[in-house]
Amino acid sequence: MQVETMESPQEPGADSGEGFNAAALVAGLRTYFRSGTTAERGWRRQQLGQLRKMLSDNEDRFLQALQRDLHKPPQEGFMTEVSATCGDIDHALKHLKKWTRPRRASTPVVAQPGKSYVLPEPLGVVLIIGAWNYPLQLLLSPLVAAIAAGNCAVLKPSELAPATSRLVAELLPRYLDRDAFAIVEGAVPETTALLEQRWDHILYTGGGRVGKIVMAAAARQLTPVTLELGGKSPCIVAEDADIEVAARRIAWGKFTNAGQTCIAPDYLLCTRATAERLVPAIERATRAMFGDRPRESKDYGRIVNSRHAQRIADYIGDGEVVFGGETDVDNRYIAPTLLREVGLETAVMQEEIFGPLLPVIELDDFSRVEQFVNDREKPLALYVFTQNDATANRILARCSSGNACVNDCMMFMAAHELPFGGVGPSGMGAYHGEHGFRTFSHYKAVMKRSYLFDLDLRYAPFSARKFKLLRLLR
Repeated sequence: MQVETMESPQEPGADSGEGFNAAALVAGLRTYFRSGTTAERGWRRQQLGQLRKMLSDNEDRFLQALQRDLHKPPQEGFMTEVSATCGDIDHALKHLKKWTRPRRASTPVVAQPGKSYVLPEPLGVVLIIGAWNYPLQLLLSPLVAAIAAGNCAVLKPSELAPATSRLVAELLPRYLDRDAFAIVEGAVPETTALLEQRWDHILYTGGGRVGKIVMAAAARQLTPVTLELGGKSPCIVAEDADIEVAARRIAWGKFTNAGQTCIAPDYLLCTRATAERLVPAIERATRAMFGDRPRESKDYGRIVNSRHAQRIADYIGDGEVVFGGETDVDNRYIAPTLLREVGLETAVMQEEIFGPLLPVIELDDFSRVEQFVNDREKPLALYVFTQNDATANRILARCSSGNACVNDCMMFMAAHELPFGGVGPSGMGAYHGEHGFRTFSHYKAVMKRSYLFDLDLRYAPFSARKFKLLRLLR
């Protein structure tokens, strides 16, 4: 997600928020972690259950907070935030025993008798920095993984979604172990103070510019990081695609949350002949969802603040408006908009849009789509609409992306066993399901030897006989 989740934190060493003692907070969590409580599987289950109870008990309050922050319709907020996070919890509870058990490994002849295994262990105290576009799910879904792996955690919600941030800060200490988890609200000073501390892992969701600051701060402490960033996710539509179904799914993927989704289709890529059929179909699908006046639709969201609304409004002049184009910056409204005749050097094609604008890039020859995608930075998501498996497989094999979906948009997020993460500038590392458990765990290699035999082959003094036997045993 190239659009930043917050103003840039300062370089470590700058003044931090008054009255906020980040060092003491982390020290207290680390002391509790060392007690061994969080490593117990029963404790992890109990905390995951409590997190789910928090969401269930307060579902209406969370949906109201999301509506205040982003004008999210309750059904959309439930589907993409509350239900999605509950699904992560249920999946973790179902598989926790399997994830936490040791993995057997083979033991070589020279180490017999003995046994070898890999033991997952918690990392320690982790920092999770959430994002404003899905301020609940992108904060709590990583927490599910951190809890499942047995860690203590500090959560930093986005200050750009204040209603959701306040509600999580109010409720989390009521439901979860206060000695193991803390939430820090605030903006630049608080984030800066947190980044000055030593963590055992940092997971950050946001833009590349702040991602570099996070990674630089982590490097000073040799802290591993997971960066969920973004980029311009292409949506390729082949001539043989089912245009009506594709249009509906593309419109849903693009205009959900008013386009403020890091994996939303950022631009369409097709031939002119395909565009002539696809563009009116997307317009019909959009009108079917939001009516002729999306501003009045209870199902259409708003931009997070007027600054971002103005940024998106400024992009509209970079192309020819096919439909939409209406803006009301003061009320954070940008209509669902489709653009054609867009120059490749314009801002709308150079920057991640993160809003409800969809440029259509028309190619003379469909075979050029792979080169077009590969000439740009690796995206977080790649979408291909085609009824030809060979076409889809060729594009997937030749175009790198963090995630991909054939004949739909964003639906890979519903599969708990698929990792979610970027590649290159779109991010590093992944989470969701067992992949999140792995992110917040250390897989420790263990070998246990018996005292029954102690061959002297490895001990000096060496001899030709020992060397010969050693060669036979390798």
